[in-house]
Amino acid sequence: MTRVNRTIAVLIGVGVMLAANSAFAHHSRSMFDQTKQITLTGAVKEFQWTNPHCWIQVLVPDPNNAQAAPVEWGVEMGAPVELMRKGWKPGSLKPGDEVTIVVNPLRDGQHGGLVLSVTGPDGKIIGRPADGIK
Repeated sequence: MTRVNRTIAVLIGVGVMLAANSAFAHHSRSMFDQTKQITLTGAVKEFQWTNPHCWIQVLVPDPNNAQAAPVEWGVEMGAPVELMRKGWKPGSLKPGDEVTIVVNPLRDGQHGGLVLSVTGPDGKIIGRPADGIK
């Protein structure tokens, strides 16, 4: 193997490792505090059925101040294909639906989290979305 070919092979190898590391980081759950669970109750603002992950935007009222505007939380779910296997559909949640969502919150304290379970407006749990995020 010539020196040029060896250099090209090394560069390709480094590129593959960097791409793999980026893909691993994308699917990491490190930004969520998996030692804590928070229960959110509020109205669905939007249910985003998108790749690579679905999202629920939920408006959560301030329990200490009924006059305050609700706080918007963005909670991450699995990929659509994984959620479908668990019984989810693009129309599972609609704007205005009252839901209860259990999440692992973001470590940085912002209003977001990883969905562990969702109880729909009918009082039934809809699948287990966090299982689809791996």
